[in-house]
Amino acid sequence: MTTIQQLSVFLENKSGRLTEVLEILDNEQIRIITLTIADTLEYGILRLIVSDPEKGYELLKLRDFRVSLTDVVTLQVSPSTASYAVILKKLSEAQLSVEYIYAFSSGQKSIIVLRADDHSKALDVVKNNRFAVIGKDELNRL
Repeated sequence: MTTIQQLSVFLENKSGRLTEVLEILDNEQIRIITLTIADTLEYGILRLIVSDPEKGYELLKLRDFRVSLTDVVTLQVSPSTASYAVILKKLSEAQLSVEYIYAFSSGQKSIIVLRADDHSKALDVVKNNRFAVIGKDELNRL
């Protein structure tokens, strides 16, 4: 089963840092598919799904950003609240905790990006319940 690699960038809460990351990626024609930021007063964690995560990782490392590649699960669902709830319920029934989740919509479908405390077990739940996994190639066509 396919997983997607996500860039996770640790950023100081300082004006211009997010812009700098985006300009580095843009200069190399790396397309952003989705992003989210979790922040505190002093720092934030920028999470991005991009068209070329390995290249993005290398570029940001070269510019001294604290960056990592993280495997996440990406699922395609209908944009209804019930679709999200079914997935979360199945993960909960498997005694999994969701570390984070974010989503975006494209047309009549929603894409959920999630990371659970046990990635392997989360993939098993997805497979056993026949949830629609969306891969890198499909994401790049959105």
